[in-house]
Amino acid sequence: MESIFALVFLCLTGTYVSCSPGPLEDVLIDRYDIPRVCSREVQTGDFVRYHYNGTFTDGKKFDSSHERGAPFSGQVGLGRLITGLDRGVQGMCVNERRKVTVPPHLAYGSIGAGDVIPPDTVLVFDVVLLDIWNTEDKVQTRTLNKPEICKRFVEATDFIRYHYNGTLLNGVPFDSSHSRNGTYDTYVGMGYLIKGMDEGLMGMCVGETRTIIIPPFLAYEEKGYGTVIPSQATLVFEVLLVDLFNPKDDIVVDVKEVPETCTRKTAVGDYIRYHYNGTFQDGSSFDSSYQRNSTYNTYIGMGYVIAGMDKALQGLCIGEKRRVILPPHMAYGEKGTDGIIPGSAVLVFDIHVIDFHNPKDPIEIQVTHKPKVCNLTSEVDDLIQYRYNCSLMDGTLLYSSDHYEKAPITTLGANKVIEGLDEGLRGMCVGEKRVVIVPPHLGHGENGAKGVPSSAVLHFELELLDLQKGVPDGYMFVWLGDSPEPLFPAMDLDKDLAVPLEEFTAFIHLQVSEGAGRLRPGMDADGIIKDMFNNQDRNRDGKIVAEELKLKVEEDFDKARHEEL
Repeated sequence: MESIFALVFLCLTGTYVSCSPGPLEDVLIDRYDIPRVCSREVQTGDFVRYHYNGTFTDGKKFDSSHERGAPFSGQVGLGRLITGLDRGVQGMCVNERRKVTVPPHLAYGSIGAGDVIPPDTVLVFDVVLLDIWNTEDKVQTRTLNKPEICKRFVEATDFIRYHYNGTLLNGVPFDSSHSRNGTYDTYVGMGYLIKGMDEGLMGMCVGETRTIIIPPFLAYEEKGYGTVIPSQATLVFEVLLVDLFNPKDDIVVDVKEVPETCTRKTAVGDYIRYHYNGTFQDGSSFDSSYQRNSTYNTYIGMGYVIAGMDKALQGLCIGEKRRVILPPHMAYGEKGTDGIIPGSAVLVFDIHVIDFHNPKDPIEIQVTHKPKVCNLTSEVDDLIQYRYNCSLMDGTLLYSSDHYEKAPITTLGANKVIEGLDEGLRGMCVGEKRVVIVPPHLGHGENGAKGVPSSAVLHFELELLDLQKGVPDGYMFVWLGDSPEPLFPAMDLDKDLAVPLEEFTAFIHLQVSEGAGRLRPGMDADGIIKDMFNNQDRNRDGKIVAEELKLKVEEDFDKARHEEL
């Protein structure tokens, strides 16, 4: 029908007066379905796209765009439509339905249109407006929702990920990323998108939702797109920006909390334990160590984690909290990870450092109190009693001697406590207090212990309560100076040339009381002395004579140096 209209229109304006004498009627318009919202009405010069059914007054149909499956497209008010329709669509809104009755002199007049339209025929058009645009139109954007804080806006050469619903101007959907359950990912301002979308996305924030209306000449123009986007169609996109980065981006670090005291910061080669929450830029979560109730433990700067995290974990203090933003090329790249991280996703980590250490670290000792008088200090083999609180570096208390009725007693160097604690208890005076930091390799190691996480740095608060000087491992008694020479006459207190157990016991107690010798602390003294006596009483006759003591010494001089007597 369009070709018929165009063919006969040129002869209509000059002939209709003579063909229809009498008063000339104008078009009759029945606006029987008007949208509640009408942001724009058809004006002269606009391009329109509409469906119609054309009938005679008796209801007989002579043409229908619906039946052809293609709406009519044309420009209004420039003589490209029959005059009656040109007038009839003026002021229409998209989705408006109206019945336009066109008298003959505003249609095909006394000539008609071939075998289709008889002369002097009134035509009735049932029209629904699908689209309207003008060559002066620009991309229209309207923000529906925007985050309160927006530190960064979309710019040319950025790479973005967004969801969208796409409809024609009359609301008919043609595509949706939501239905595919995947974002649309692309560069902006580099020709990968239709011109109007490139323009409409500029200035958006992550989390922003906006409507973008694109006129046809900035979309798919006359060609349309397949069967879903007609020729000369205005497109309406509702866009939610999910992600934004630039290929030149580095990691972004936002320090949230730093401890008042920070004597050391993480460096390459350190082993760190930290908690984290992992989210995308739109705030949706993808992982959290807190949910697993377990820290993430790794070496720093050695390729055990994604490149951005390796870099972000450097220069932190124990207890520090920071947010780090990792661009995809420093995270999981274009491929992402199956089912968890989409391709080209920017990752946001909120990190809390629990502790860190280096495998070469010694223990750290800080003396917090020391008595004014300190003549005696703890060392290997000493028997000590001490008070302690053991915590993680974040302050979580693990164990305390206050939880028991009696403070623990141990012999230093006897492998009774973890290596770092044993070392930290050495060199202390009674009454001294210390803080000792024990790295995992001197504590409970990678496996941890009951109540102690794996690879945990331990924080000990120590106080030495008692100290009894000890004897070397394997000894029961040691001389604190030179032993009596000759030894047997000194032992033979009653000078009867024989030393029974009672006399031997009295001799040893005398040496201890006079400070000449020392028994192993923490054990029954008389039991130790009896063992010493039995060791010298070679013939088991209940007494030691000079020959037995001499024989013992002569058997092995070197060995004798390690015997009590």
